[in-house]
Amino acid sequence: MKTLTLGTILATLLVMPADLVGQIAIIRNPGGGAASANFKVSDVDINADIKDQVATVQIAQTFQNTSSRTLETQFVFPLPDDAAVTGLTLIVDGEELTGELKSRDEARKVYEEIVRKQRDPALLEYMGRGVFRTSVFPIPAGKSRRVEIKYTQLLKSDTGLVDFSLPLGNARHCEKAIEQLDVTVRVKSKSDLKNIYSPTHDFTIDRPSEKKATCKLTLKNVLAPDDVRLLYGTRGSDIGMDLLSYLPEEGDQGYFLLLASPKVKAKKDAVLPKTVLFVVDRSGSMAGQKIDQAKASLRYMINSLGEKDTFNIVSYSSEVDTFRPELELVSADTKKAALDYVDDIYSGGGTNINSALTAALGQLKDKKRPNYVLFFTDGLPTVGETSEAKIAANTTKANEVNARVFSFGVGFDVNSRLLDRLSRDQRGTSVYVKPEEDIEIAATNLFSKVSSPAMTGLSVSFEGADTSHSGRPVTRVYPKQMPDLFHGEQLVLVGRYRKPSAVTVSLRGDVAGKNRSLKLESNFGNQKDTRRNGFVETLWATRRIGQIIDELDLNGQNKELVDELVALSLRHGIMTPYTSFLAEENTSLNDRARLLTEAESRTSLGLSIAGGVDGFSQRSFKSQLQSSNRASSAAESLDASYSESLTKRFGGATPASSGTLARPAPAGFGGGGLGGYRVGISPAAPASGGVARYNRRLKHDADESEGSFPARPRIKRIGKKTFYWKNNEWQDSVISSLKTRPTEKDIVKVEHFSDEYFAISKLDDGRWSPYLSVSEPVLVRIGGKTYRIVPPAGAIQKAK
Repeated sequence: MKTLTLGTILATLLVMPADLVGQIAIIRNPGGGAASANFKVSDVDINADIKDQVATVQIAQTFQNTSSRTLETQFVFPLPDDAAVTGLTLIVDGEELTGELKSRDEARKVYEEIVRKQRDPALLEYMGRGVFRTSVFPIPAGKSRRVEIKYTQLLKSDTGLVDFSLPLGNARHCEKAIEQLDVTVRVKSKSDLKNIYSPTHDFTIDRPSEKKATCKLTLKNVLAPDDVRLLYGTRGSDIGMDLLSYLPEEGDQGYFLLLASPKVKAKKDAVLPKTVLFVVDRSGSMAGQKIDQAKASLRYMINSLGEKDTFNIVSYSSEVDTFRPELELVSADTKKAALDYVDDIYSGGGTNINSALTAALGQLKDKKRPNYVLFFTDGLPTVGETSEAKIAANTTKANEVNARVFSFGVGFDVNSRLLDRLSRDQRGTSVYVKPEEDIEIAATNLFSKVSSPAMTGLSVSFEGADTSHSGRPVTRVYPKQMPDLFHGEQLVLVGRYRKPSAVTVSLRGDVAGKNRSLKLESNFGNQKDTRRNGFVETLWATRRIGQIIDELDLNGQNKELVDELVALSLRHGIMTPYTSFLAEENTSLNDRARLLTEAESRTSLGLSIAGGVDGFSQRSFKSQLQSSNRASSAAESLDASYSESLTKRFGGATPASSGTLARPAPAGFGGGGLGGYRVGISPAAPASGGVARYNRRLKHDADESEGSFPARPRIKRIGKKTFYWKNNEWQDSVISSLKTRPTEKDIVKVEHFSDEYFAISKLDDGRWSPYLSVSEPVLVRIGGKTYRIVPPAGAIQKAK
């Protein structure tokens, strides 16, 4: 009798704390006898229809028994916690299987019994939940079976947001990658939908009307995808606001996430007329494909201008030329003339950035209109003023109307530090386009956002019971520079709050030339009520790390900032070019002084580079961190070319040289990597397979050199904790930050499957069980004590 848990294969919709997630367990040969563990999953198709907070879910999976004998199997389906689930059925090849529902207390006995018999800790993470268990059915050798689960569930609403979750991350129990996984969520509401937000994945969201949305996600060859979570709200009028909070521990400061969305499709009179200046580089280096793509981008954007907009085009090389001497009102005639002007642009000469920007900004006189400058360049300033500081100062002086400047860095030759300085000072953002990427796609994506302003000149204030800090209950709010709010877009604001309390959030700005204020009455929650929102802390840490790098980049070295950078990277497993050495197995996390020295050296050396591939990659990565809307997305932006340059610059002390950046990560590989390369982070380690799995993992490193296994992950996340592989065990990052670190005599040693092991799994209704479900040794902090959870002595001895 053996167990194979298939997390994403047959996942369920859950509304529960994020650290209590569910999946399907296949109990093979329940009557006893050996069986092969080989299954192949070809596809998973998940469809959910949500109407007025009721989700109707269908999950279909096709899997194949690749062993040489028939498997007698049984499905065990852990139920969502504290949620109303009805009409649950399990169908195998069109035949409905009988089953039984067990209560939480009964289910706990089922889980513990399976874990004890299988010597497999995987099911422990479902302690405190009910279970549905089917009758036995056979799977012939070499045959495929299509398995479907259908059920309905009443979704919870947290502070106005309806919460929808799919625990895909638990696919770590599956030994083979799923070829394709599709998730489709259709939302219908009686009220207008406002905020739709996923902290975990980049869904494609189609909103055909104000009351309907279709959210789609496709993952291919995915071994361990992150759990899917989708939140939506209906609160608000023309602009909807929602607030989520998270308090890690009572007495700590908390974290908040504010979402604000205007109507998807604005009425004609609700779209604010704007002024757009297109400043395009036509220097000699733009010759060929780059100038063609830039001109195509200009054509699209000119054709997309509104009838009340004003605009102009500034093209520059060594000299500066303009389409018209002054701003033009959009009309059929001016559009045609502008398109003719674009057709006549050709490349040649140097790069006079200073004169181009000052000439463009000098045309802007109306402070009441939204003013946007879209600035394209592919190189360094070579003509006229070439000093970074003076160009930035001259641009600020010329910007009398407080226009927003959006910089496009095209190719690796740009002075990326200058572009970031310009964008920061002028309240815009920088977009970096690699040589093989299409300028037109990047430009049109940004222009589609800024083409329809809903509210400009935004400011947000928080008023609460805490007036002990000059009346401000919040701190460290990001982004620091408030963007404008556009139709079809969403404001994602994160920050810290000082203590749980009622709070009034006020959003102010200009709408159609008139000042408007919107208010939201909400709460900064306590630890118990916000337990499921741990992602808010990680998102805040992601943006804070981006802000720290930006300050070090533009203002120079600061020891306190570097120390904070190391602490945040360590705690959350967010690796950067300057902290990736934390993932090296021989780096001691307890030697804080050494870690700080290493990070200071890397930030100083790395950020001193203004241009080239390294400069481009660093600023692109930093920009992704600062603007990230979900915690795991930013770490995907640093490319392999920069990883290689790190190896040369830092010698043997880099991730690449230590093997943690040695090979590409599989598609869907979650969390914290550098670009498309594995920095050694996984959502969790394989946990099923009993003693055999222990032995295989213990001999993992030896087999690595022979190509039997992919590179060992060095970092992983389980629940809300980050673990590092050090000294042949997974170590909780929290332990290294304790003021008084535990000695060996302070550490409580607990063996898997012992009575004490199961006693810990039952604490706080199973809250700590996920940290016990890993097959390898784990050093973890639980309830003020430090535990070393180790495999059975027999398994370790056998592996040796």
